[in-house]
Amino acid sequence: MALVLFAIVLLLLSGVGVLSIGQTSRIFSIRTAAEISARSAADAGITKVIAEMNNYKGTGKIWNGNGWLWDFHRVLPNSDSSQYSYFVAKANYYAGMMPSGDDAVIDFFRAASGEAGDYIIVSMGRYNAAEKVIYATARLRGCGESCVIVREGLTLNAGTIVDGRDSRDASVDGTAEVGTISTLADQVILNNGVYIDGNVQVGVEGDPSIVVKPLGTPGPVVTGMMYPIPEEPPFPSIYPPAFTGPGTALQAKGTDLVINASWSGRYSMIDLANQGVGVNRPARLIVQSGDVVLHLTNTGNKNSIFLGTNCEIIIMPGASLNLYVDGNIVSHEGSGFNNMGTPPQLKIWGNWRGGTEVAQDWQLNAKSLYFGQIYAPSADVQVNNSGNIYGAFTCNNFVMKNSGNLYYDAALRDVEPDDEGVRFAIRRWYE
Repeated sequence: MALVLFAIVLLLLSGVGVLSIGQTSRIFSIRTAAEISARSAADAGITKVIAEMNNYKGTGKIWNGNGWLWDFHRVLPNSDSSQYSYFVAKANYYAGMMPSGDDAVIDFFRAASGEAGDYIIVSMGRYNAAEKVIYATARLRGCGESCVIVREGLTLNAGTIVDGRDSRDASVDGTAEVGTISTLADQVILNNGVYIDGNVQVGVEGDPSIVVKPLGTPGPVVTGMMYPIPEEPPFPSIYPPAFTGPGTALQAKGTDLVINASWSGRYSMIDLANQGVGVNRPARLIVQSGDVVLHLTNTGNKNSIFLGTNCEIIIMPGASLNLYVDGNIVSHEGSGFNNMGTPPQLKIWGNWRGGTEVAQDWQLNAKSLYFGQIYAPSADVQVNNSGNIYGAFTCNNFVMKNSGNLYYDAALRDVEPDDEGVRFAIRRWYE
């Protein structure tokens, strides 16, 4: 009888233990599922706020003052309980509002969010009693983030130097990034004597040892890393302003053509030529003042921009020039693009429409100087011989001929919400 009672008690204790374990496991599972739901809601909040920021950029709706944007207790679609709330503010405003007692978060943002152009995003997901908070920094990214980024091939011939500068501060000697989004073999050709003070990128999941082809002995020098990009950068489509005319050429031969903001409009081409055989008097297009925007429409066998020998496009201090180019560019020996200014003053936009556009051919010939940003994912850009170029270049193919120097200007990263091709992107993440 005693043994039977002992067995019954032992079974009862075992049953209670199993029930306890089951209950604990169930509670743990419910709690984990709730935390996962809260995390998903917080992630959704980050995604939504980035979309909202990009939808509103340039509209003036959220960029006054400290740039506040918020939404509270937004229920996720197809969910009865998961909800998110978010708040966005400029980094310099939010620095004084960090949660007290959360030293890790405070230290993180003090270290990571000192740039005035950054925005701090706080997204809180909630599911029943579970909460998850995600902090992120976002900033505007323009079309001049890399020194050279191409969709297909990049060739740097012998003696090319690639380095970084900042036209806002002559003492800054930064690094530069060049690369391709392709993963095919030999898409980045670096000839003997090439010196890159920076990094070389290849396409997503690409192998740098396959994509990058070094030539010669001792070969090229890359001070940074060669690595595959984590995700393909977006190439926003570019559409020129809706100008109605006049549709004629901006033309000069052996003289100066001075323009200002009132000249903004649609033209067939820029055509600058030397005065004539045996006469060394080149033409110059001088942007005297204001923000000048020109849409150049010539395509096919007709050039959108033609610069004869020693002809120049000059942009005076305080002025800027945006060129929307539908066709080809040819510049001859000694010609110059903004060779007396700084890269942020000149931006040339190709006809990129995401793959439906006509291919473009842009030639910057012997001794040409270029100071500016080129964004033309459908254009093959070639700089011949000893031309020094300064700025940032997004192309289909890019070739730098012998002994040229290529300097990236970090000032091109300083963009505004209503600039062409800009978008908000996550810069750092903490949770």
